[in-house]
Amino acid sequence: MALFPFCKSTTGPIRVTRIQLLLYCVLLSLIIYFLHGRKAAVSVKLPHTTMDLRDRKVPQTPMETQWGAPLVWGETHNSALRRSKFGQQEIRAGLLTLVVGTYGQFIRRFLSSAETYFLPGQMVTYYILTDNPRSLDPPVKLGPQRQLKVLPIAELPRWDRLAYRRMALVADAIKDQISSEVEYIFCADVDQEFVAPVGEEILGDLVATLHPELYGRPRNAFPYETEEVSSACVEQDEGDYYYTSELYGGLVSEMYKLARACSLLILQDSANKIVARGLEESYLNRYLIDHRPTCVLSPEYSWWSSPLTAEVPVRRLVSLGRQCKDYDRQKKEEHKC
Repeated sequence: MALFPFCKSTTGPIRVTRIQLLLYCVLLSLIIYFLHGRKAAVSVKLPHTTMDLRDRKVPQTPMETQWGAPLVWGETHNSALRRSKFGQQEIRAGLLTLVVGTYGQFIRRFLSSAETYFLPGQMVTYYILTDNPRSLDPPVKLGPQRQLKVLPIAELPRWDRLAYRRMALVADAIKDQISSEVEYIFCADVDQEFVAPVGEEILGDLVATLHPELYGRPRNAFPYETEEVSSACVEQDEGDYYYTSELYGGLVSEMYKLARACSLLILQDSANKIVARGLEESYLNRYLIDHRPTCVLSPEYSWWSSPLTAEVPVRRLVSLGRQCKDYDRQKKEEHKC
């Protein structure tokens, strides 16, 4: 005789007694209780799991790019590892800047701050391309294993003219002298000040720096050159980041390729009387789309106060020139803009 009243015997209907029905109800209750208990046990663990996820130290900023290059924030564990790796080697690095016209007012602050914060403990050569060597008098006192070399250039009084000549000047300087003296070369605008350590974490084959006003913004906000007639033109489906021209660098061989390629594109557009939207920065971004950097520096390494500027954990290199543009007359006088 079957236990469950809904079962049918092959010989005919089954008669169910009260005792059998009672047993069936008890068994069904036990099954329901057992299943309910299992679900209750699982649900108890969920709040604990959620709490564990909240307690984890998830980085607020990405640590690498979509193509696997390190995205450098100075205080992270990854940066500490990079400093340890390169710090065990004898690195010969150069820091190149152009000092022309009125930009001579910034050179002493630039060099003094670099002496304190740029690759401390490493051999560094400062390459100053200038149309006025007297702007370096009296000489800035340098520390051990640091030296300064002046590379005279023709006078370039206008800023826009400088912007069109800078890549060619950098390429020539690397080719004629720098390539035989250092392994890495970084180009930086002179109207900046190092305010926190910039160490070996920045070293790489080809290094670019994220623009602080455009970091984290959507792709359609990037001021790429969009005129198809320009050699710097970027199509709608191109581009990962927008890079600043305030600081970039890498191996001398890679930097020569970059400067040479950009200077040729600028020369080509100049011959056709084409002016790119962001001047040399447009060509720099065009090149870095075609040749993705092997190391990308966060906006910590190029920062200035602006309503659009992204907040960063540490400000390391501050643009005085761009900062001054946002000051009123009184503040400009206070900061000697």
